[in-house]
Amino acid sequence: MNKVKVMIVDDHEMVRLGMRTYLLTEDKVEFLGEASSGREAIKLAKLYMPDVILMDLLMEDGNGIEATEQILTFHPSCKIIILTSYYDDEKVFPAIEAGAHSYLLKTASAEEVTSAVYKASKGESVIASKVADKMMNRFRPKDKKPHEELTTREFDVLKCLGEGMTNQEISEELFIGIKTVKTHVSNILSKLGVSDRTQAAIYANRNGILYDGKE
Repeated sequence: MNKVKVMIVDDHEMVRLGMRTYLLTEDKVEFLGEASSGREAIKLAKLYMPDVILMDLLMEDGNGIEATEQILTFHPSCKIIILTSYYDDEKVFPAIEAGAHSYLLKTASAEEVTSAVYKASKGESVIASKVADKMMNRFRPKDKKPHEELTTREFDVLKCLGEGMTNQEISEELFIGIKTVKTHVSNILSKLGVSDRTQAAIYANRNGILYDGKE
Protein backbone atom coordinates (compact mmCIF):
# COMPACT_ATOMS: atom_id res chain seq x y z
CA MET A 1 0.00 0.00 0.00
CA ASN A 2 1.31 3.44 -0.95
CA LYS A 3 1.78 5.84 1.92
CA VAL A 4 -0.56 8.79 2.29
CA LYS A 5 1.39 11.99 1.71
CA VAL A 6 0.33 14.52 4.33
CA MET A 7 1.05 18.20 4.95
CA ILE A 8 0.14 20.29 8.02
CA VAL A 9 -0.91 23.95 7.96
CA ASP A 10 -1.37 25.80 11.26
CA ASP A 11 -0.01 29.06 12.67
CA HIS A 12 0.52 27.59 16.14
CA GLU A 13 3.85 25.83 16.50
CA MET A 14 2.67 23.57 19.33
CA VAL A 15 -0.28 22.37 17.27
CA ARG A 16 1.99 21.56 14.34
CA LEU A 17 4.43 19.80 16.68
CA GLY A 18 1.70 17.66 18.21
CA MET A 19 0.23 16.62 14.87
CA ARG A 20 3.66 16.03 13.33
CA THR A 21 4.80 13.89 16.26
CA TYR A 22 1.74 11.70 16.02
CA LEU A 23 1.74 11.38 12.23
CA LEU A 24 5.39 10.32 12.24
CA THR A 25 4.41 7.26 14.27
CA GLU A 26 2.09 6.11 11.49
CA ASP A 27 3.70 3.62 9.10
CA LYS A 28 1.18 4.38 6.36
CA VAL A 29 1.75 8.15 6.44
CA GLU A 30 4.49 10.06 4.68
CA PHE A 31 4.89 13.43 6.38
CA LEU A 32 5.88 15.99 3.73
CA GLY A 33 6.19 19.21 5.69
CA GLU A 34 4.34 22.00 7.45
CA ALA A 35 3.33 25.60 6.89
CA SER A 36 2.39 28.36 9.32
CA SER A 37 0.23 30.44 6.97
CA GLY A 38 -2.11 30.13 4.02
CA ARG A 39 0.39 31.75 1.68
CA GLU A 40 3.16 29.38 2.73
CA ALA A 41 0.76 26.45 2.38
CA ILE A 42 0.15 27.28 -1.27
CA LYS A 43 3.88 27.35 -2.01
CA LEU A 44 4.53 24.03 -0.26
CA ALA A 45 1.52 22.38 -1.85
CA LYS A 46 2.90 23.27 -5.30
CA LEU A 47 6.26 21.81 -4.29
CA TYR A 48 5.09 18.59 -2.59
CA MET A 49 1.66 17.93 -4.17
CA PRO A 50 0.31 16.18 -1.03
CA ASP A 51 -2.56 13.70 -0.96
CA VAL A 52 -4.03 15.24 2.18
CA ILE A 53 -3.62 18.60 3.92
CA LEU A 54 -4.63 19.31 7.52
CA MET A 55 -5.63 22.97 7.23
CA ASP A 56 -6.24 25.54 9.96
CA LEU A 57 -8.70 28.33 9.15
CA LEU A 58 -7.59 31.55 10.84
CA MET A 59 -3.98 32.53 10.14
CA GLU A 60 -2.34 35.92 9.78
CA ASP A 61 -0.83 35.56 6.30
CA GLY A 62 -3.65 34.13 4.21
CA ASN A 63 -6.51 32.19 5.78
CA GLY A 64 -7.34 28.53 5.30
CA ILE A 65 -10.37 29.16 3.11
CA GLU A 66 -8.38 31.18 0.58
CA ALA A 67 -5.55 28.65 0.67
CA THR A 68 -7.96 25.75 0.15
CA GLU A 69 -9.54 27.41 -2.86
CA GLN A 70 -6.21 28.25 -4.48
CA ILE A 71 -4.57 24.87 -3.82
CA LEU A 72 -7.47 23.03 -5.42
CA THR A 73 -7.12 25.08 -8.60
CA PHE A 74 -3.71 23.51 -9.37
CA HIS A 75 -4.07 20.28 -7.36
CA PRO A 76 -7.76 19.28 -7.53
CA SER A 77 -7.16 15.72 -6.32
CA CYS A 78 -5.81 16.95 -2.98
CA LYS A 79 -8.11 16.26 -0.04
CA ILE A 80 -8.13 19.18 2.39
CA ILE A 81 -9.26 18.52 5.94
CA ILE A 82 -10.19 21.66 7.86
CA LEU A 83 -8.96 21.33 11.45
CA THR A 84 -10.09 24.30 13.50
CA SER A 85 -11.67 25.48 16.74
CA TYR A 86 -14.45 27.31 14.89
CA TYR A 87 -17.77 25.92 13.75
CA ASP A 88 -19.92 29.02 13.20
CA ASP A 89 -21.75 29.46 9.89
CA GLU A 90 -19.33 32.14 8.68
CA LYS A 91 -16.47 29.60 8.79
CA VAL A 92 -18.14 26.28 8.00
CA PHE A 93 -20.01 27.04 4.81
CA PRO A 94 -17.35 29.17 3.07
CA ALA A 95 -14.78 26.41 3.80
CA ILE A 96 -17.02 23.74 2.30
CA GLU A 97 -17.84 25.95 -0.68
CA ALA A 98 -14.10 26.48 -1.21
CA GLY A 99 -13.75 22.71 -1.63
CA ALA A 100 -12.79 21.38 1.80
CA HIS A 101 -13.16 17.60 1.86
CA SER A 102 -13.66 17.17 5.62
CA TYR A 103 -14.23 19.46 8.61
CA LEU A 104 -12.90 18.53 12.06
CA LEU A 105 -12.65 20.45 15.32
CA LYS A 106 -9.45 20.65 17.36
CA THR A 107 -11.23 18.84 20.16
CA ALA A 108 -10.88 15.71 18.03
CA SER A 109 -8.43 13.09 19.29
CA ALA A 110 -5.21 12.26 17.46
CA GLU A 111 -6.75 8.92 16.48
CA GLU A 112 -9.80 10.66 14.99
CA VAL A 113 -7.62 13.03 12.96
CA THR A 114 -5.48 10.16 11.67
CA SER A 115 -8.58 8.16 10.79
CA ALA A 116 -9.90 11.17 8.85
CA VAL A 117 -6.60 11.33 6.94
CA TYR A 118 -6.86 7.69 5.87
CA LYS A 119 -10.53 8.09 4.96
CA ALA A 120 -9.77 11.23 2.93
CA SER A 121 -7.15 9.32 0.96
CA LYS A 122 -9.96 6.91 -0.01
CA GLY A 123 -12.33 9.72 -0.92
CA GLU A 124 -14.40 9.50 2.27
CA SER A 125 -15.37 12.67 4.13
CA VAL A 126 -15.51 13.15 7.88
CA ILE A 127 -17.59 15.97 9.37
CA ALA A 128 -17.61 16.87 13.06
CA SER A 129 -21.05 16.27 14.59
CA LYS A 130 -21.59 19.95 15.48
CA VAL A 131 -20.79 20.92 11.90
CA ALA A 132 -22.98 18.17 10.46
CA ASP A 133 -25.90 19.48 12.52
CA LYS A 134 -25.43 22.93 11.04
CA MET A 135 -25.34 21.52 7.52
CA MET A 136 -28.54 19.54 8.09
CA ASN A 137 -30.32 22.57 9.54
CA ARG A 138 -29.27 24.73 6.62
CA PHE A 139 -30.71 22.40 4.03
CA ARG A 140 -33.74 21.20 5.97
CA PRO A 141 -36.96 22.61 4.43
CA LYS A 142 -38.33 25.57 6.33
CA ASP A 143 -42.11 25.17 6.18
CA LYS A 144 -43.07 27.68 8.85
CA LYS A 145 -44.02 31.22 7.92
CA PRO A 146 -42.52 34.04 10.02
CA HIS A 147 -45.80 34.89 11.76
CA GLU A 148 -46.07 31.30 13.03
CA GLU A 149 -43.14 32.10 15.34
CA LEU A 150 -45.18 34.80 17.13
CA THR A 151 -46.61 34.30 20.60
CA THR A 152 -50.40 34.40 20.98
CA ARG A 153 -50.33 37.98 22.24
CA GLU A 154 -47.91 39.12 19.54
CA PHE A 155 -50.26 37.57 16.97
CA ASP A 156 -53.15 39.60 18.44
CA VAL A 157 -51.09 42.78 18.18
CA LEU A 158 -50.20 41.94 14.56
CA LYS A 159 -53.90 41.64 13.77
CA CYS A 160 -54.41 45.14 15.20
CA LEU A 161 -51.50 46.47 13.16
CA GLY A 162 -53.16 45.01 10.10
CA GLU A 163 -56.19 47.16 10.92
CA GLY A 164 -53.98 50.26 11.10
CA MET A 165 -54.45 50.78 14.83
CA THR A 166 -52.13 53.07 16.79
CA ASN A 167 -50.32 51.90 19.91
CA GLN A 168 -52.93 53.67 22.05
CA GLU A 169 -55.79 51.98 20.20
CA ILE A 170 -54.12 48.56 20.53
CA SER A 171 -53.60 49.20 24.23
CA GLU A 172 -57.29 49.96 24.74
CA GLU A 173 -58.47 47.12 22.50
CA LEU A 174 -56.34 44.41 24.11
CA PHE A 175 -56.31 45.87 27.65
CA ILE A 176 -52.53 46.04 27.88
CA GLY A 177 -50.18 48.92 28.65
CA ILE A 178 -48.57 51.14 26.02
CA LYS A 179 -45.11 49.97 27.02
CA THR A 180 -46.19 46.35 26.56
CA VAL A 181 -47.64 47.19 23.14
CA LYS A 182 -44.36 48.76 22.08
CA THR A 183 -42.45 45.67 23.23
CA HIS A 184 -44.78 43.40 21.26
CA VAL A 185 -44.49 45.57 18.15
CA SER A 186 -40.69 45.51 18.38
CA ASN A 187 -40.72 41.71 18.70
CA ILE A 188 -43.11 41.39 15.78
CA LEU A 189 -40.94 43.51 13.48
CA SER A 190 -37.91 41.44 14.38
CA LYS A 191 -39.61 38.07 13.87
CA LEU A 192 -41.25 39.08 10.59
CA GLY A 193 -38.05 40.63 9.30
CA VAL A 194 -39.68 43.96 8.48
CA SER A 195 -38.48 47.46 9.34
CA ASP A 196 -41.65 49.28 10.46
CA ARG A 197 -45.27 48.83 11.48
CA THR A 198 -46.53 49.76 8.00
CA GLN A 199 -44.69 46.80 6.51
CA ALA A 200 -46.04 44.64 9.34
CA ALA A 201 -49.58 45.77 8.45
CA ILE A 202 -48.98 44.93 4.80
CA TYR A 203 -47.67 41.51 5.83
CA ALA A 204 -50.76 40.89 7.97
CA ASN A 205 -53.12 41.75 5.13
CA ARG A 206 -51.21 39.71 2.53
CA ASN A 207 -51.35 36.69 4.81
CA GLY A 208 -55.01 37.08 5.73
CA ILE A 209 -54.30 37.91 9.37
CA LEU A 210 -57.46 39.81 10.25
CA TYR A 211 -58.69 41.17 13.55
CA ASP A 212 -62.17 39.95 14.55
CA GLY A 213 -62.58 42.25 17.52
CA LYS A 214 -62.95 39.39 19.99
CA GLU A 215 -60.79 38.76 23.01
